[in-house]
Amino acid sequence: MLHHLLPERANLHANFVAGAAPALTVESGDSVVLRVPDVSWGLEPPTSLTATRRKFEPRDPRQHPARDNGPCLAGPIAIRGAMPGDAIEIRIERVVPGAWGWTYAGMGMATAEWNRALGIDGMPLTLIRWDIKGPGDTQGSGSAISDQGHVVALRPFPGTIGLSPAVIAAEQYASGWLPRNCGGNMDCRELVAGSTLFLPVMVEGGMLSAGDGHAAQGDGEVSGTAVECMLEELQLTLTLRRGMKLAGPRILSAPDDNGSQRWMTMGFGESLDTAAAMAMSGMLDLMEEHLHMPRTECLALASSRVSLRVTQTVNPHKGVHAVLDAW
Repeated sequence: MLHHLLPERANLHANFVAGAAPALTVESGDSVVLRVPDVSWGLEPPTSLTATRRKFEPRDPRQHPARDNGPCLAGPIAIRGAMPGDAIEIRIERVVPGAWGWTYAGMGMATAEWNRALGIDGMPLTLIRWDIKGPGDTQGSGSAISDQGHVVALRPFPGTIGLSPAVIAAEQYASGWLPRNCGGNMDCRELVAGSTLFLPVMVEGGMLSAGDGHAAQGDGEVSGTAVECMLEELQLTLTLRRGMKLAGPRILSAPDDNGSQRWMTMGFGESLDTAAAMAMSGMLDLMEEHLHMPRTECLALASSRVSLRVTQTVNPHKGVHAVLDAW
């Protein structure tokens, strides 16, 4: 069955809230089409650094911080029967960006330490505006053109897609800005149409949320923002994988021009070292399952077959993905 989740008050939130009621409940194998404002709840592009712009309303970040103070996400979506110890397979069928985008760099968009290392600490915030041309729902099918005339190929994907963590009761909610072992603000440019994401279930129903549209982004998201955009259409097919125990996210990439696919595992931590170790441990789990070899032999093989890539450097938790070419 195909469901639609429209950008209405009941279907949008900022953080993962303990015990939140689902905006939608689906059966395993169902598909959902989401439409989501940009990560800052925007419904139109910024025209300058100081001008206000139209955003989704009603919204009150001060009175309702759990619901409204954070990135704009659609959901949560419950998958009937999903329980901790299971996994959800999320096939990304279609990603269509809006007609405009924006990128900020400079003050406050990344850590002060990062900005100092790049020689831009204290420099004014900079805005690039983008016109998005073409359908953009598959790789290479359109382009983003900046207000300075720069052109980049579209590679749209949801910067945030994840299941609800097992929120500590005293905290009441978990930040929507963080990536975790059950997904979230991963900012992984591999999550384009045709790819499949596997996430471990932490709470009953899984409780999937997604948003933070990116029309294009390089590995690292080095300025703190990508080509941020609305998601006009994000179509996902959700399948319950009972008893599929995962330590963290796995991705089966979209097929390349030759039909080949790659496996990826992801890790997140306060340092890239921690994130890399987590991603590599997940890759060794995957190799042991598929190759039926001892873990040390898998690691020896991985040294020539697996590449570690920086997913993003600017979130409070950094990200690394380990990439294994098809065996």
